[in-house]
Amino acid sequence: MRRLALLLLPVGPLCVAVLRYLLPYYTADGSLATVVAVDANPGRESVVLWLGLLALITLVPGVIAAAAALPSSRLKAWALALSVPGYLCLGVILSQDFLLWSGAHAHTDPQQLAQLIDAAHPSLNVGTGIFVVGHVVGTVLLGVALLRSGRIPAWAAWAVIVSQPLHFIAAVIVGSPTLDLIGWTLTAIGLAAVARTLLADADVDHRLARRTPVSP
Repeated sequence: MRRLALLLLPVGPLCVAVLRYLLPYYTADGSLATVVAVDANPGRESVVLWLGLLALITLVPGVIAAAAALPSSRLKAWALALSVPGYLCLGVILSQDFLLWSGAHAHTDPQQLAQLIDAAHPSLNVGTGIFVVGHVVGTVLLGVALLRSGRIPAWAAWAVIVSQPLHFIAAVIVGSPTLDLIGWTLTAIGLAAVARTLLADADVDHRLARRTPVSP
């Protein structure tokens, strides 16, 4: 089970990388512009939802497995305290995309669907805030903790550190799907290095355990 969790480390970020690249709309678009964009690209939105589901069930096990490479510290605790609820709130973000796809699939009037999105429950905004702060700040702290630990190459730790600020710039400020793809791919590359290190450690422990004689 532990090996499976380690193998999942880069899967979640890679799913989000492709998801962000394929997303039919710009994050800062208004509701009507978002509805129109999804209505014109329902197939891409469907792929986004499938990738989002896969990311939702792999991101949290992945970040917990990555934290296993770290000694106990406040930095590690804060990284997990922010990342785990942040990634869990991805489901809140996806709820709007489910509605957008359903509206396009049912040929709902764009104006009415936009009004429905604007009338979303306040918990959507709270969940969005938790997601943004949690996954951006939490991933940065995780990267810093990995860098300080020396368990993985410095370049891999730096890839994790810079990845989510790069994603935030791409998604919110610049509106660049390509830059967003690069940001999340950096997260995946860094976590793949963590998985490689931990899997190598597990193999060493297994070989040592087999060589250790059992006491009579």
